[in-house]
Amino acid sequence: MPGAVRKILHIDMDAFFASVEQRDDPSLRGRPVAVGHAAARGVVAAASYEARAFGVKSALPSVTALRRCPDLVFVPPRFEVYRAVSRQIHAIFADYTDLIQPLSLDEAYLDVTADRRALGTAWATAREIRARILAETGLTASAGVSYNKFLAKLASDHRKPDGQFAVTPDMGAAWVETLPVARFHGIGPVTAAKMKRLGIETGADLRAASLAFLQQHFGSSADWYFQIARGEDDRPVNPDRVRKSSGSETTFDRDLTAEAEIEAGVLRMAEDVWTWCDRAGSYGRTATVKVKYADFRQITRSRSFPAPIATRGELHAASLALIRTVLPTDAGVRLVGVTVSNFAPIEEALPLFGAAA
Repeated sequence: MPGAVRKILHIDMDAFFASVEQRDDPSLRGRPVAVGHAAARGVVAAASYEARAFGVKSALPSVTALRRCPDLVFVPPRFEVYRAVSRQIHAIFADYTDLIQPLSLDEAYLDVTADRRALGTAWATAREIRARILAETGLTASAGVSYNKFLAKLASDHRKPDGQFAVTPDMGAAWVETLPVARFHGIGPVTAAKMKRLGIETGADLRAASLAFLQQHFGSSADWYFQIARGEDDRPVNPDRVRKSSGSETTFDRDLTAEAEIEAGVLRMAEDVWTWCDRAGSYGRTATVKVKYADFRQITRSRSFPAPIATRGELHAASLALIRTVLPTDAGVRLVGVTVSNFAPIEEALPLFGAAA
């Protein structure tokens, strides 16, 4: 009915890549694990919670990670395995709703307003989904439960790992006021630092700022900041559908200049994009890499091929070739993105790089 309160879940797997490796190799359990390579130019793709306790995290150079944690165990990534587990998890989601919006291999929004399995509450639905993920994959997930996507995503991080947290309509706005703006999805480190210079450090500070003030300092993003400071977010959960492109981008925790770190970020975005393309059966002829620098200057590099990019390896190779056209760089990189567009039937696909899927 119009105006009805939606019930939104954000399900986020706990240290997904590293947890899969610990599951499949019992000798790794309880030990600090990094998915990646220990080579001189290697970069951490993902880290277990044991490794995170030492300050090891994704995009960190491997040599730095080893200095922080000398006992760190590196394991090479197995993206095909991670994708297979992700498909298992999304099959579980499909038992509860058709309104599923994947964000990456390890997280998704679900609209469970309809309560397909008659569990009574979104809280009970999240709990059952997490229990099934554990039973069927041996992995833990955390969940955020709320009435919109912004709050659900914030909530899923509140009881990690292996927990869930609900933000109800009567507490949403007040809860947001207690949080640092640096935790808000969509506010990266550069924006958070700018807000701090303007005296905005918490949700309460952001709410106290007028829309005119936010428009003066943040332009087109002002309306979004004004809304989330009040716990408002009207975006629907959008399931996969026919579209003209598939893209993914990430804002780094800090501005990057190291080539290996920038390339690792691009590869992670390419992996997210490939996951969608493979699941949707949509393959594009054009690959685009986007770069945003610390000064917010933005560039893109694209290449179109005679046939669709038909394997993960081809997309990785195309993305790396494009990012390397702007490397090396002395300018800090704050964001990278990868997009595939110009979709065509898969039967037209031919190997482009000779790389395996």
